[in-house]
Amino acid sequence: MADNSAELDVEVVAADHFVWSGPANMVRARTSDGEIGILPGHTPVLAILAAGELAIEPVSGQRITISVDGGFFSVDRNRVVIVADNATVGSPATAGIR
Repeated sequence: MADNSAELDVEVVAADHFVWSGPANMVRARTSDGEIGILPGHTPVLAILAAGELAIEPVSGQRITISVDGGFFSVDRNRVVIVADNATVGSPATAGIR
């Protein structure tokens, strides 16, 4: 059962640059097996990231969308690490923190 009082610690990097990091309530991604949503308390996962849109609901601020060309992501103990082959943030207003 998910622990909704916790936050996700999310970090997104591309093969050649930092993209975004920070606390989030939810991450949604497309994998080679289909779409997946990650909430606090999610079981550990290691998956292949498919090309498409990655969505992050940060704890504060607007929803962040990132276009990715593939890669992988892992989830363990509310830490989500996404390593994309190529990644582009959807709009300038969604610049991340480090």
